Amino acid sequence: MAARVLDALAARGETLATAESLTGGLLAARITDVPGASGSFVGGVVSYATRVKVAVLGVPDELVAQHGVVSEQCAIAMAHGVRDRLQATWGLATTGVAGPDPQEGRAVGTVWVALADRAGATARLLDLPGDRAAIRQSTCDAVLGLLEEHLQAPKSR
Repeated sequence: MAARVLDALAARGETLATAESLTGGLLAARITDVPGASGSFVGGVVSYATRVKVAVLGVPDELVAQHGVVSEQCAIAMAHGVRDRLQATWGLATTGVAGPDPQEGRAVGTVWVALADRAGATARLLDLPGDRAAIRQSTCDAVLGLLEEHLQAPKSR
């Protein structure tokens, strides 16, 4: 899937940046495993700690206080933040609970993925089964799938 996304981005002359929390760099690794990824992938931020989400990605403290980091609002702010800071066409974000314990009162497998471009943002809530490794892999699949859907849609955004 990463190869298809990168091919589509290259054909459009667009770029991608990632903001990762629970995936801890796995998304960027999957993207950079594709030969030629540097043609479209500009980089990523692993914002595992909340303070990194705030300081580096620009997620507002008030948003974290009100909604938490496992939220639609945080995922969207992360996607916008990485897109803006790394000057990419698209920003992707992952945040959620990979386990083994719940976080912020949210169950293991509760994940938000988001994408942002100049026109706005979209987020998707996931309820993923499996252990920590499976949840992280499924999160990468889901966020790449979300981008692929948008890249295949008529160019309206």
